[in-house]
Amino acid sequence: MKGFVVGGTRSGVGKTVATLAIIRALRNGGDDVQPAKAGPDFIDPSHHEYVAGKPSRTLDLWLEGREGLRRNYYRGDGDVCVVEGVMGLYDGDCSSTAMVAEALDLPVVLVVDAKAGMESVAATAHGFREYASQAGSEVEVAGVVAQRAHGGRHAEGIRDALPEGLRYFGRIPPRSELEIPDRHLGLQMGEEAALDDDALDEAAESISVEELRSVARAPPRPDSDPGPSGEPIDARIAVARDAAFCFSYPATLERLRERADVVTFSPLAGDPLPVCDGVYLPGGYPELHASALADSQALAALPDRAAEGLPILGECGGLMALSESLTTAAGERREMAGVLPATVRMCDRYQALDHVELEATSRTATADVGERRRGHEFHYSEADVDTDARFAFEVRRGSGITDERDGLTEHRTLGTYCHLHPESGAFDTFIERAASSRQ
Repeated sequence: MKGFVVGGTRSGVGKTVATLAIIRALRNGGDDVQPAKAGPDFIDPSHHEYVAGKPSRTLDLWLEGREGLRRNYYRGDGDVCVVEGVMGLYDGDCSSTAMVAEALDLPVVLVVDAKAGMESVAATAHGFREYASQAGSEVEVAGVVAQRAHGGRHAEGIRDALPEGLRYFGRIPPRSELEIPDRHLGLQMGEEAALDDDALDEAAESISVEELRSVARAPPRPDSDPGPSGEPIDARIAVARDAAFCFSYPATLERLRERADVVTFSPLAGDPLPVCDGVYLPGGYPELHASALADSQALAALPDRAAEGLPILGECGGLMALSESLTTAAGERREMAGVLPATVRMCDRYQALDHVELEATSRTATADVGERRRGHEFHYSEADVDTDARFAFEVRRGSGITDERDGLTEHRTLGTYCHLHPESGAFDTFIERAASSRQ
């Protein structure tokens, strides 16, 4: 599967809208498009899926390593893969857009803000191309998409100013309908704030599909290392899936289904807790649904099941739902499941945003003593834990829950601010722990 990376000059330059316009243009041209996201984001991929009609792959060097990155790329399926970058092209110390593009040997389509420039757009693109060699990178900046560019003389001026070797892939017109609302964790989700179809089609018409196809190429295949492996196990995992628990990587659900029987349930819809050997509560937006979660019969069932030894894994929003209470940004306090000895409150600004590495200090749901797990954290909440609270991990990189510790644990329940990827092996361990809970 051939592909390319949509990089930006900075955060907020309009990579997501440009990516969606490119996906729409390719699909309108008859291509089966596989979307992907460089970096550990959950929100941009929801917009990719809405437009492409299939889940977006997560491509992150820190979470997956070079071979894992290539494995996850080739688990996608389509004629062309469109990979949206993260932040500015070269920003990030462990998995920048440029690092992902280099690891996959994919060309970069650079999104440049053209609102008040023509020749300066070309100069910016030229600088980004030349910086690669100065930084010792082998990234190929193939050309530009001009964000917020008018047609006619404006577009022609940008195209004519580009130096040799830099292509003009098209433009995104300045339209208010091509703006996605945001909130505290980023953009709103794809199902909540999909772009206007007519506006997206208009933008797609300004994209040169043939030029994009001509630069796309296939990355090297992964080597013989198959990554985390294991045979299917007789275990049933219940996964929360709704607007409160919507942050899970496609690869995570794939891995769970490869090795176990998976059943999904919605705490918001009033579903009961399914009969299962383990429960996975992904991250999401429990703070937006605190009242409904306070009345959830599934969450109400968790304390007894946890005391019986049922393995439960809660990531970020899942940690919040497993706590004793959650106080919203408006100051409303709601009772949560009460499995973990902590109270959680929302803050006005983010409390952590980083790639994470944790080292296990005790045997827990996702690791044995001494094992390290890499992940990602991004949250606006903070947890006030009891003085006798027990933690399963020391933080080697990142913030954690408190005092360089993470992995709040009670019985066989683990709550963490760290979002994990299956390439870490964490979910294989969780499945195995769930299977052993029957014995």
